[in-house]
Amino acid sequence: MQANEGIYKNRKRMILDNFLGGIFWGLGATIGVSIILTLMGFILSGINVIPVVGKFVSEVTTFVLQKNPNLIK
Repeated sequence: MQANEGIYKNRKRMILDNFLGGIFWGLGATIGVSIILTLMGFILSGINVIPVVGKFVSEVTTFVLQKNPNLIK
């Protein structure tokens, strides 16, 4: 089976390549998400959307606590 010899790699090299690839993929995803969330925070704070969201959450919390006062003990 000489035709298939080029397909197989050294197992240690394959494990190392996949391990390093996974580490760098995770690192890149983490950095990318942090950059996107930071930019979204700056944009949303500039257009005053965050106070609207906070007010909405406050109203929902008040409504839930009025309907179920035993949630706070």
